[in-house]
Amino acid sequence: MRAVCQRVSEARVRVAGEVVGEIGAGLCVLLGVARGDSEGDAERLAAKIARLRIFPDEDGRFDRSLVDMGGSALVVSQFTLYGDAAKGRRPSFIDAARPDVAIPLYERFLTLLRERGATVEAGEFGAMMEVELVNDGPVTLWLEK
Repeated sequence: MRAVCQRVSEARVRVAGEVVGEIGAGLCVLLGVARGDSEGDAERLAAKIARLRIFPDEDGRFDRSLVDMGGSALVVSQFTLYGDAAKGRRPSFIDAARPDVAIPLYERFLTLLRERGATVEAGEFGAMMEVELVNDGPVTLWLEK
């Protein structure tokens, strides 16, 4: 699993022009599931993201987590995080998990993040989505299982 986590002051995702998920301050998480990923990978990544200290404390230092600050997460499935453009000009997505594997792990990740105390909104798996966000900082991190 891979996640691109962006600290945001607000974010939303639309499908066919309709908002399906929206948050205020928190994290926008673009989540990719790879072939061979397991529930254990989802557990480790959800735990890391929930407690990742990338929000400022009173002194402006990165010392508070999503859960500490009572923020929300907008999680958007993104198989293109496993795109490989090393050869040629058209990326290969062979390393991305097929939907029959990816959907249950994506949904499990959402549940695990909620169980760790985060408020979670989500995009729609497999849909063409428009993601809007205001990156706060900017702070953007790439995490892997």
